[in-house]
Amino acid sequence: MRRSIEPSTRCCNFSTSAFARRGTVKSMKANIKLALWIVVLLILAPAARAQTERKDPAAAGRYLFALAGGCACHTEPKKEANAGARPFPIPFGTVYSTNITADKETGLGAWSDQQIRDAMIKGVRRDGSKILPVMPFEKYSGMAEEDLSALIAYLRTLKPVRKPTPELESRLPFTRALGARLYLAFFGRFSSAPAQAPKSGLERGRYLVEHVAICGDCHTPRNFIGAPNQTLYMAGMSEKDSAVGERVPNITPDRETGIGSWKREEIAELLMTGVKPDQDNVQGLMAEVVQGVGHGYKDMTKEDALAIADYLKSIPPIKNKVP
Repeated sequence: MRRSIEPSTRCCNFSTSAFARRGTVKSMKANIKLALWIVVLLILAPAARAQTERKDPAAAGRYLFALAGGCACHTEPKKEANAGARPFPIPFGTVYSTNITADKETGLGAWSDQQIRDAMIKGVRRDGSKILPVMPFEKYSGMAEEDLSALIAYLRTLKPVRKPTPELESRLPFTRALGARLYLAFFGRFSSAPAQAPKSGLERGRYLVEHVAICGDCHTPRNFIGAPNQTLYMAGMSEKDSAVGERVPNITPDRETGIGSWKREEIAELLMTGVKPDQDNVQGLMAEVVQGVGHGYKDMTKEDALAIADYLKSIPPIKNKVP
């Protein structure tokens, strides 16, 4: 009897073991198949996104709008999105940002694409008057035509908000007519736009920093008439010297007073989340551009965030302790 049971038990054990092995093999095959699908999706996703953006320029423009910090300068805190009227101090006065919604009377709704383009890269308004260089049109002049057209296409989609832009306040006469011309004559630095925007690497980072996000507009100190002091490029400034009315940090690679000790991944993380390496959050206008107005730095790809980080780590370190 014992002999008849033992073979049966061994047979049963063998069958169970074989079944377990077959189950393990099936599970491994399923995991491999899933991993292959993930790899395929990761490879195809950028191509799919690029194809979507080619079909719909506004989709590409929405991403550029995000990289420009959601154009936070054109929204008053806790007010209507993109409707302008945000005040910015200038020497001897105050200028207000423009309503960039599609409203036909107070926004850009009645402007042609060319008129919007001229405002963005030449600093000329629809009526032919000059835009004060608080608006970084000199920097936008280096934006690739494809990107510029996409951004204009996205601006067309912004919900119309009827809100007139307050008039320039200045203690000096002819500030807009004469001041802008004098500024451009002595300090104007327009850029040549590339045929195509760089897609990756250090050049991509430089392009985004210089001509889309325009980091230097806030992080570079200005002289008494508002021209950037290029000897302190990206070196930050105190609240009293800041055009945005708040302390702006040194983001050069200086290890003592800048972000030279930060890893590239930490810089990218701050751009995408607003969280510093010490787990503190950014504040003020930087927090606004991370969040954006609908879209902001938080929506940038990790590749673009790392490209920006690499470029910031490549610029000359400047020792400038910001109080």
